[in-house]
Amino acid sequence: QVQVVESGGGQVHTGESLRLTCRASGSRADMPTMAWYRQAPGKQREWVATHANGKTNYATLTEGRFTISRDTGANTMYLQMNSLKPEDTAVYLCMVLVVEQQTAKAENYWGQGTQVTVSP
Repeated sequence: QVQVVESGGGQVHTGESLRLTCRASGSRADMPTMAWYRQAPGKQREWVATHANGKTNYATLTEGRFTISRDTGANTMYLQMNSLKPEDTAVYLCMVLVVEQQTAKAENYWGQGTQVTVSP
């Protein structure tokens, strides 16, 4: 069973930085895509950034402030967040696409999230 665990959240002030980590474990299957989403209270979940097959993509909301990276061998992904704003306050969730090599079956797995709170 694939397990996805996020860490690194916390409470910071405007302009400060945080580095989030997502670790996937429990499977030897390929994990070609890992992505960050976030969900603020009372709002829908929104996409933040994706690392897929060595390429990165970012939502407009990151405004060049966030950088996603990955340690493929360790199935670990990072999100460096700089110049944080109060509107970045949310639970940040990691999504991992797992593809079984023999069957090509693909499934998304989600973590429980890590809270990021940015105060003025």
